[in-house]
Amino acid sequence: MTKTGIVCKIDGKTINLDPKTAAQNCVNFVSHAHSDHLPSGNSGLVLATRETREIASLRGRTLANHVEHLDDFRLYDSGHILGARGALFHDIFYTGDICTRDRGFLKGATIPKCHTLIMECTFGKPEFVFPKIDETVKKVNELISELYHKGKPVILMGYQLGKAQTISNLFGHWEPLYYHDSVKEMNLLHNRLGVPLKEAMGHTEAESKGLLNKKPWVMVCPLMSENNPFLKQMKTKYGAVTVGFSGWAKSNVSFGRKSDYSIPLSDHCDYSELLDLVKKTGAQKIYTIHGFVDEFASDLVRLGYDAQPLHEISLDEFF
Repeated sequence: MTKTGIVCKIDGKTINLDPKTAAQNCVNFVSHAHSDHLPSGNSGLVLATRETREIASLRGRTLANHVEHLDDFRLYDSGHILGARGALFHDIFYTGDICTRDRGFLKGATIPKCHTLIMECTFGKPEFVFPKIDETVKKVNELISELYHKGKPVILMGYQLGKAQTISNLFGHWEPLYYHDSVKEMNLLHNRLGVPLKEAMGHTEAESKGLLNKKPWVMVCPLMSENNPFLKQMKTKYGAVTVGFSGWAKSNVSFGRKSDYSIPLSDHCDYSELLDLVKKTGAQKIYTIHGFVDEFASDLVRLGYDAQPLHEISLDEFF
C-alpha cells in the first residue's frame, strides 16, 4: 500500500488519516510534515500540530482550516520528527510514522492503550534491528576523528527534515561546522520552534568566503546520490568523505544512495521495537500499513495476535 491515506467512517463521521487531499465535511488528520504524509490539496478541516503546520508551510504546503485540538481525538508524540503525532479516536490508535527510541532532542513515542491499532511497519522484518544510539554516536565520532587526523572534510548526510536535525544535534560539537543551505533553512525553523540546534554557516556563504579550503570540516547535508553535482564537487574539489545515515543501511539489499560510509540510524521503529509497541498497546486487532505489511502481520499472527495487512485505503467494512 502506498502512502495515500486511510479513510475511516465511524458513527456517521468520516476520518481521513494522512490523506492525499484534505476533503470537506470530515476530519483530516495529518501526522507529520514529511512530503508523503502532507495533503497536496486542502479544502477541509485539518488536525495537526503547530510544528507540522509551520514545517509544511516552509515546504510549500498550506494547511488551511488548521486546528491543534479536536473533541474525541487525543494526539500522542510519535517520536518520528518534530511535531509528529499519532492519533487515538474511538479506541483506535493510528501511529503515523513512529519511533520509540530517544535520539538527541527527539524523545521516543508515547504509546496509549487501544482496542484497534493501525500501525506502520517500515522496518517490519527481523533483519532490521538497529544499534543503540550511544553505540552509533561513538562509532561516528571515532570515524570523524580518524578522518580529521587525515585532514579530510566529512559530509554527514540524512533526510533534510528529521534525520538532518538529529545529526546536527548529535554531532554539532565538531568544528568548523557547516550546513547545506537547505538544512540550514530547516534548522533555523527548528530553532524558532524551540529546538536548540547549533547555529552554523550555510555552504554557499562558507564557499564564497573560501572557508571550505581550510580543511578539515564537518557539513550536514541532505541524503544525496553519489552522482549529485553538489556532492561530486565537494568530493573532487575538497576531498570530502561522505557518511550516509539511514535505517536501510541494515538491509542486505543496496543502500540506494551510496556513500563512503553507511550508518544505520532511523526515525522509525526497528523490528523489535515494533513488536514491543504492539504489546504496549494491548490491541485486540492490528492492521499493518506502510512497509513490510504482509511479513509483519504474518509474524504477529504466529505470535497469537489478530493481525492483517491493510492493502485498501478504506476501513469502512471493519467498523
